[in-house]
Amino acid sequence: MSGREQQKLFDEWLQAYKGVLIKVVRSYALVRNDQEELFQVVCVELWKSIANYRGEASVATWVYRVALYAAMAWNKKEKKHRANKDPIKGTEQLLIVQPEQKSEKLNWLYQQLNQLNEVDRSLMLLLLDDFSYKEMANILGISETNVGVKINRIKKKLSAKSSSFFKP
Repeated sequence: MSGREQQKLFDEWLQAYKGVLIKVVRSYALVRNDQEELFQVVCVELWKSIANYRGEASVATWVYRVALYAAMAWNKKEKKHRANKDPIKGTEQLLIVQPEQKSEKLNWLYQQLNQLNEVDRSLMLLLLDDFSYKEMANILGISETNVGVKINRIKKKLSAKSSSFFKP
């Protein structure tokens, strides 16, 4: 594949799946600077993955897989980097840049997703984008049964949290 063809495909994928990429990024990084960094990492990985795309899965599945794996790897690296750096008490919130306030519920959802482990977070993102259990299992390398069990447990947990957070 020529560089021009790769660039054309990358531009098409970026345009078509920008929303997916942003959703994955916001689920793995809550702070604006981290989101920008992670978005760049995901884009680089997507660019590099084009040569390996063989059309065996849909482009949407491929893009999601690349984005999720890149986000998971970035998250592990960031955790190691921050592990030995405790913030000074009282300053934790000073440098946090809040993402655009689209809605209180959406921000709550991203915060909850960020607290899930990587597989559960990935499952919820895929569920929100209407992937089938079979597609989710394929993307994450787990069984369809496991997908169903995990999703039901996560839904129960989020439902309980939401009822206490969004009291009428």
